[in-house]
Amino acid sequence: MTRDALRTALAEILAELGADDAEIRLEQPRDPSHGDVATNVALALARRLGRPPRDIAEDIRARLEARALPGVAAVEVAGPGFLNVRLAQASVADVLSGIVRAADDFGRSDEGDGEAVLVEFVSANPTGPLHLGHGRQAALGDAIAALLDWTGWSVSREYYYNDAGA
Repeated sequence: MTRDALRTALAEILAELGADDAEIRLEQPRDPSHGDVATNVALALARRLGRPPRDIAEDIRARLEARALPGVAAVEVAGPGFLNVRLAQASVADVLSGIVRAADDFGRSDEGDGEAVLVEFVSANPTGPLHLGHGRQAALGDAIAALLDWTGWSVSREYYYNDAGA
């Protein structure tokens, strides 16, 4: 079970409840006793749906459980209307196995589809001294370019030399 599968299931359920345009935020709880994934979507919808958030959360929980999502061990309602999702250990093991199998290609995608993109960075000013900020921008620009390259974009890196003051 992935977050995308959970998000898709929640979107379908929210559409059934008449809130198909609601924002679905999935977070990893700070406290592991609160599950592996949590959402406050029921709290966010309470006013709009005119129902108590805990009732909305119970309704969503029941609908999620009826879908029997693979990899979900349990869905719990906590506090005023939080939904806590616990993943099955086998699901976590499957994800970890996939990461190990992918090895150095884990996370790589073809999202950019080879489309060209130019990343300009650094822009040192010749009328002033170089400082730590320039190094930070160089590292940040290179990191952005590397991420774009990793996700399928055809990246050109350009050091922009700011000679406007010369």
